[in-house]
Amino acid sequence: MHHLLPLLVAIPLLGAAFLVVAGRRLPRIAAEITGLVVAGGTAVLALLLLASSVPPMVEWVGGWLPVGGESVGIVVIGDGPALGMATLVSLLTLAALAYSWRYFDEPPHGHRGAFTALMLVFQGAMCGFALAGDLFNAFVFFELMSVTAYALTGYRIDEAKAVQGALTFGVVNSLGAYAMLMGIALLYARTGELGMSKIGRGLDTAAGSGGPDALVLASFVLVLTGLLVKAASLPFHFWLPDAHAVAPTPVCMLLSGVMVELGVYGVWRVYGTVFAGPGGIPAADLTRALVTLGTLTAAVGAVMCWYQRHIKRLLAYSTVAHTGLFLVGIGVLTPEGDDGVALYIIGHAGVKAALFACAGVLLDRFGSVDEHALHGRARRMRVTAVLFAAGGLGLAGLPPFGTGLGKAVTEEAVGGPLTVVFVAASAITGGAVLRVTARVFLGLGPRPRDAEYETSGSDEKPETVGPLRRIPDTMTTVPAVLLAGALAVGTVPGFGDLVARSVNEAGSGGAQVSVHWTLHGALLGLAATVLAAALAALAVTRPRWVAAPDRAAPLRRLQSGHVGDYVAWLLVGATALGLLALPGVLGG
Repeated sequence: MHHLLPLLVAIPLLGAAFLVVAGRRLPRIAAEITGLVVAGGTAVLALLLLASSVPPMVEWVGGWLPVGGESVGIVVIGDGPALGMATLVSLLTLAALAYSWRYFDEPPHGHRGAFTALMLVFQGAMCGFALAGDLFNAFVFFELMSVTAYALTGYRIDEAKAVQGALTFGVVNSLGAYAMLMGIALLYARTGELGMSKIGRGLDTAAGSGGPDALVLASFVLVLTGLLVKAASLPFHFWLPDAHAVAPTPVCMLLSGVMVELGVYGVWRVYGTVFAGPGGIPAADLTRALVTLGTLTAAVGAVMCWYQRHIKRLLAYSTVAHTGLFLVGIGVLTPEGDDGVALYIIGHAGVKAALFACAGVLLDRFGSVDEHALHGRARRMRVTAVLFAAGGLGLAGLPPFGTGLGKAVTEEAVGGPLTVVFVAASAITGGAVLRVTARVFLGLGPRPRDAEYETSGSDEKPETVGPLRRIPDTMTTVPAVLLAGALAVGTVPGFGDLVARSVNEAGSGGAQVSVHWTLHGALLGLAATVLAAALAALAVTRPRWVAAPDRAAPLRRLQSGHVGDYVAWLLVGATALGLLALPGVLGG
């Protein structure tokens, strides 16, 4: 089976190449069916390989096997986490393509398969990043993923806002990629290796009994900076809301559903394989760095989420908040934390993609994603209302959603005051979504006053030919299936243990952890949900108490829209990461 691993990358890329060559000659329906078949076939293959991932599979692409322990070949790893992420990528790409069935206005003289081809390239690049067993090829797929995401974000090139959002996305993420490349170069200079496991052994050998030095710290900071930019961690997160506000809805489903999570996965993979040994960064220093950044990210993301009226930006900031929770979970460096985050990511992918799908329905029906302007206008959209409300409850961690199970397991792992961070962040983000549901779909509360706001979302253009009079079945079926999947993660017997076994066999030396609902975890999930509902009710009935946007003005001003400001914050973040990891190097 290990010989089939490269096909997870090759099939989407070959499908994209076919559409590029034949797209002008194919009817539009044929191009879209091709995309669905390719994405679905890759998802089936990923599931089959995932079922055979014990023990982990290793494949040297093209037969370039190591000779005398040395190789210039490309190695891909097929363990549980890598194949799990590839499966999630493929399933979510399939969902996004199904949602976008006959989505955009077909250009009269354009390339009919362009959007589908870009989505397939995006899928192949994300699968390649998940499977990469050496740092340089991880960087190559990182860049391919990024470049494709820039193009997809600015797909509506006739709109200045789309071009600006894509440009901001491109500049910030490119700088993160350059930082990662410089870190890889330093590691290669020290060890002469590019394979992750071989770099880790090389660092341990080079360090001897002296521990890490300044070069190891510099490479650690540079590599993690690139990954944390992709993960949209504070203060690297500024590109994310700007990109989500202008990206087409199917693209937002992938950006928030799986691409950002791949940044978190990259941090987990690189530290555990490269820097976790005696020649790397001490565990206490990584814990301090990730828990600190994660807590701040969750807090700022939740607050900014609450004070948004642009629905897509609101959902983008909720992604930032949950990224912070993921970082805290992996930062405690326990098998339970890893298991909880894995389940949390799977559940979050379904919930967040479904919420963006519902936001796209509002945009294409009313030409607006402004919570205030849409007050009460979607009363007749009962199905979408139910789906949006269910997504809000899922974000809050309501049992038995997979987000609730993942959050409960992670809370058990982190313990202590950090549990409050999980409850508060999930309650605030879930409450913001429930507030939108109450106002937009139910028309509850007084009509909000149209105060001055930089990014209201009231002047958006539909992504379809024109405003939709009837919502296509795909636009409601896809989010319903995604939410059903998120529920299945928390309810299917044995699924949590299966995920835990896959994660632990890859990262914890085979340690077995039982994953299941506990009374404590369920009560915390219910508490967060009740708090979310209470916040939404207060915002609707007493808007001055909890929803005055001027209270978040200092934070909102940081989201300036100026690329130079975001670059400055990137440098601040890299410096902070270095300072947080410095004590272990000094001690060595």
